[in-house]
Amino acid sequence: MRKTLAKISIGVLLIGCGTPKPTNDIATNLPIATAIDLSNVKEDKVPVLINPGRFTQDTVKYLIPKVVQGTYAVSDFGKFVDDFKAFDYNGNELKAEKKDANTWVIVNAKELDKISYLVNDTYDIENTEIGTPFSPSGTNIEPDNYVLNLHGFIGYFDVLMNNQYTLEVKAPTTMKRTSALQKTSSQVSKDGSVTTDKYFASRYFEITDNPMMYGNLDVEEFMVGDIKIVLSIYSPNKVHSAAKIKETVFKMMKGQKAYLGDINSTPRYDIYLYLSPTEENAPMGFGALEHHTSTVVVLPEQMPDEALASAMIDVVSHEFFHIVTPLSVHSEDVHYFDYNDPTFSKHLWMYEGITEYFATLFQVNQGLVDEQEFYDKIMGKIQSASGFDDTMSFTVMSENILEQPYASNYVNVYEKGALIGMCIDILMRKESNGTRGVLSLMKELSLKYGKNKPFEDDKIIEEITAMTYPSVGEFLKTHVEGKTPINYDKFFEMVDLTVISEKVETNYIQNSGALIVAGNEEKETIFFTDLVLDNSFWAENGAKPNDDIVEVNGVKLTLQNANNVLGSTFQWKEGDKINVKLNRAGKEVIIDTKVTKSYTKGRKLSVNKTPEKEKTTLREAWLKG
Repeated sequence: MRKTLAKISIGVLLIGCGTPKPTNDIATNLPIATAIDLSNVKEDKVPVLINPGRFTQDTVKYLIPKVVQGTYAVSDFGKFVDDFKAFDYNGNELKAEKKDANTWVIVNAKELDKISYLVNDTYDIENTEIGTPFSPSGTNIEPDNYVLNLHGFIGYFDVLMNNQYTLEVKAPTTMKRTSALQKTSSQVSKDGSVTTDKYFASRYFEITDNPMMYGNLDVEEFMVGDIKIVLSIYSPNKVHSAAKIKETVFKMMKGQKAYLGDINSTPRYDIYLYLSPTEENAPMGFGALEHHTSTVVVLPEQMPDEALASAMIDVVSHEFFHIVTPLSVHSEDVHYFDYNDPTFSKHLWMYEGITEYFATLFQVNQGLVDEQEFYDKIMGKIQSASGFDDTMSFTVMSENILEQPYASNYVNVYEKGALIGMCIDILMRKESNGTRGVLSLMKELSLKYGKNKPFEDDKIIEEITAMTYPSVGEFLKTHVEGKTPINYDKFFEMVDLTVISEKVETNYIQNSGALIVAGNEEKETIFFTDLVLDNSFWAENGAKPNDDIVEVNGVKLTLQNANNVLGSTFQWKEGDKINVKLNRAGKEVIIDTKVTKSYTKGRKLSVNKTPEKEKTTLREAWLKG
């Protein structure tokens, strides 16, 4: 998973799953027949019908996921289910007791014929309820757009995890539809108004791993080598088109395939992009959630073309690189994932950190950015990581990621996690005279394990040490399992780089990656922190620490709409007129001015002025090898 706020995060990962642990044969072995009716939506609620076949035991449980793979956060999709009913073979209603937010217990299960319920979407209430799912894992139910993350619609029976599934999606024929799930047939109604698409899944995991999008979509299909890319975009105000974004995606995917080399990939990859409008009830969890052969992306619709292209490269490339880890290399916690009582692997540094590192490094490796841009991104990650607990064990954090204080440090997996990947890469390049790096390590692990064979969580660091070098093992024990902060300058010195202090350009809500705003939940306000004094634009215009930001260009700023409103600052250009209303200890302060570039005190990564040939050669192997 990748979170972003119009390029940055202000402020959860899809993991591949292997064959579930076997269960007893206590029901007929027919596919579980499921149906979603988009042609009969009332009050933003979609009817769902489940026919499990005949049970041979008295009591069964039906569950909707509490946690979905890839998010590392509680979503409780059962909260969005209404009017749950169970029926016997005579059409009589059976007793179905809701035990918790996501579980229904059905007695007299031998008599159970089918269950039905209605599903509410999550997008409409993101700004009104705490704890709603991360947008790319959520659901949208609107007349012209349906984001069908199927874990929000289809659940599972506790005793039928191994069963196959069939799925029928009934929708108006005029709707475009794209799906990563295997379609078996389509049937049009007699009057031609409704088309029923039929799909097949070999097990429940395939239901959760294959999102769909229906509605007024803009779709482009194209080949990148031997991979068919299907790009589906919903832009409600037609601000962006699939044709316009296609070139960016093509260059990105071409570079990724070249970077990965002989690592196996999927013959088809779907990208679902939902562009969120600037409306109060629009989804604001910007970022993406990866699946084996697809990704769901949510970004602001009003992003300029250049910013959207950059965000797509950062976000979608991250999701695609998940085909390496954890989709091919993962632990037993991932392989046997329990949607309602999950345990978590210790190795987010690998799943998210290495993946984010690949998404950053491949851009300079393939010439999509120059070396200085790459160095600036690395320094930005160091700056962002400094805002988290640098003495927290990464393995302890990962294993306890739903709990505090670990949950609030989760975003650091994209910052320090990527830097961990960088350090391992440089160490391996140094030890091997430039011939091996972290990508070659992941290829070796993929060959040893692969998507159907998990590793033992407690033994993988020992295995990696044996596969690489003692220095790598020492690094992992000290800085990943241990609590010792990393001295990045030591690693930069190995590749003939040095950190210098100078004035650097920044944006209007950050100083080199560090947010200059924070939220006060008690007062429900957003305010400037002490860092505002080091942001030249705001300092020169009189903003001070603890000023509450009341309005930005006439839009009232709240905790609920902060992503959209503050994200709009990335669209500001020199010369634009802006009006910002502040509250300074009860006194109204107005900043009415024109936008100028903003600068801050920064640390910049630079090539040494007196290069050493051996280190320069190592740097070349690191960046281009």
